[in-house]
Amino acid sequence: MYIYWELFWSFVKVGAFCVGGGYASMPLIQAEVIENHAWMTMPQFIDIFTISQMTPGPIGINAATFVGTKVAGLPGAIAATVGFVFPSVFIVLALAKLFFKYGDIGPIRGILSGLRPAVVALICSAGLSFVMLALWNTETLPKDFTKVDLLGCIVLPISLWCIRHKMSVIRTLCMSGVLGLILGLILGIAGIR
Repeated sequence: MYIYWELFWSFVKVGAFCVGGGYASMPLIQAEVIENHAWMTMPQFIDIFTISQMTPGPIGINAATFVGTKVAGLPGAIAATVGFVFPSVFIVLALAKLFFKYGDIGPIRGILSGLRPAVVALICSAGLSFVMLALWNTETLPKDFTKVDLLGCIVLPISLWCIRHKMSVIRTLCMSGVLGLILGLILGIAGIR
């Protein structure tokens, strides 16, 4: 029973402070899941992030559901998902009422303007961790920058190009998965990694 409370409370904290949407929630989820509780490793978290991106629905809620399932099955999924959504419902209702009543007041505009750069910093932080993992199979700066994952060095720029040129996320992910499979087989046969 304690694990369900832990999942619920961990995702309440994430849900209460993930200002800026799903991508901004990823560093907070990462901190709870990997650093605070060690429920999974960074590669497992990246896999969950990828699956959450591919499935319908908000990425933060999807990630909470997947983490809860991994940690404690269906009841864990329910605890984590409800925990993630719980603060948002009350905060959004209160903010909506305040915004429609006082939204044009200077201090409110100032607060919103101050939050935007912080949200960008959260997204960039998560993005840098993911780039390290994609290119060097490590969560931190590698000691030897020459030991790169060749597969990641090929798929990452192609995927960025596709996204930059407005290819849909689903098509980009499917194409990247197929490319990863083909290149993985070729590099495996050639003995290169």
